[in-house]
Amino acid sequence: MKFINREAELAELKEIEGLSRRKLFVIALYGLRRVGKTRLLLEFLKGKGLYFFVNRNKTPEDLLREYQEIMKANGVLGELESVDSWDRFVEVIIGRNPQAVVFDEFQNFSAVAPEMPGILQKNIDLNENKPGLFILTGSLIGLMKKTFQDAGEPLYGRVKKGMRLPPLALGSCLELGRELKLEKEELIKMYGIFGGYPRYYVAMEDFSLGGKTAEEIIDALLLAKDAPFEDEAIAILSQEFGGRSGLYYSILDAIGSGNDSISSIAGYLNMPMTSLTRQVKELKDYFEIIEYETPFTGRKGAYRIRHPLMEFWFTHIHRRYSDYASRSPAFMDSLRKKLPVIFGKTFERAAREFLARELKLSEAKRQWGRIPGAEKGRDSYEIDLIGAAGGRTYVFEFKWKDLDAKEAAGILKGLQEKATFVQGLPPGLAFGIVARKIRGKEKVRAAGHLAYDLEDF
Repeated sequence: MKFINREAELAELKEIEGLSRRKLFVIALYGLRRVGKTRLLLEFLKGKGLYFFVNRNKTPEDLLREYQEIMKANGVLGELESVDSWDRFVEVIIGRNPQAVVFDEFQNFSAVAPEMPGILQKNIDLNENKPGLFILTGSLIGLMKKTFQDAGEPLYGRVKKGMRLPPLALGSCLELGRELKLEKEELIKMYGIFGGYPRYYVAMEDFSLGGKTAEEIIDALLLAKDAPFEDEAIAILSQEFGGRSGLYYSILDAIGSGNDSISSIAGYLNMPMTSLTRQVKELKDYFEIIEYETPFTGRKGAYRIRHPLMEFWFTHIHRRYSDYASRSPAFMDSLRKKLPVIFGKTFERAAREFLARELKLSEAKRQWGRIPGAEKGRDSYEIDLIGAAGGRTYVFEFKWKDLDAKEAAGILKGLQEKATFVQGLPPGLAFGIVARKIRGKEKVRAAGHLAYDLEDF
């Protein structure tokens, strides 16, 4: 599969490479597994530099021998030379190779050669005015942050720049979808489950799933017995959390079950709020697995799971894991029947991203709140998106449906009514709708509204 749309990151790496010709530069590149860090770095290193993968399953001696062979293959070591210690290894790298050096999954040194960060720190301090570039990458976001941001760690203060590699944007995934011969609707469904993580799209190519429906692809990669990603969420999180995982999983299960505040999470788990505050904060700020979403206006926010696949997992599978592991026919049939509803919910993510780019929105948020004086059970409202750009405020509704112009007009009328419940919105609001398909879209636009469907994506 071709390398797609990391131009901004490549440009940033090349700029740093230029700076490193004058002075030693150390940068940290991190992001969740499957986001494409290794592919980006191999693209950057083409024809230059050294790439070392830190394999935690090797002994220090075996890993050093592997690295020695890489150095020989790249002309950094002579055939009869050897490096017999990590100190000597770093000295040679800095002394003989002023090009880029990548340590992939750098945090694994804590398991295989825990002295390595200290050795690297000493040599960085001794050689800071020499040319050279070290790129230290990792998938375990919490441990990478600790390595470089904790004042007690050897490399604290030595990293000149941290780069968090985000998932691919929707437009890039649409390009991947074209390469996989997926219909646009099927790709949007896939994006709602797998997000912008390139590895899952590579797997579609590996397993010859191009041209299939989203349901067939999800079945093959996630739901079928022994599917390649059947335990993907657990594998990612177990590495991230290490031995302290129990309560983290419980909190994610609570959020996946619809509990989006500290008080409701505590109630779901039958625990006092004070017992959860630290772990919720760590899930948000340290591990970056959840986020606190705030509305366009108002202060009361909601916790949600950031990673689409983990959100799917904890909403629909985790609490029924025994049924999933045994592939209980009743459970699997029920889950497959839910997919159309799930696609409708996940479409909101794609629609919000599409509008943010299409309208160049500086803000693009959901809005929710209470309706004053309404009877209980009908006293709340939700708006899929309110956004701002160029002094104008936009209000949108999303529908994973095929609509005609009359149906779209009815939805927009209801949206205008809901907007009256939002305090502080300026006059002259622009109302719009994004749907799977709108027949008579031009008619809706002619009435003064914005209207988009998948054709516009």
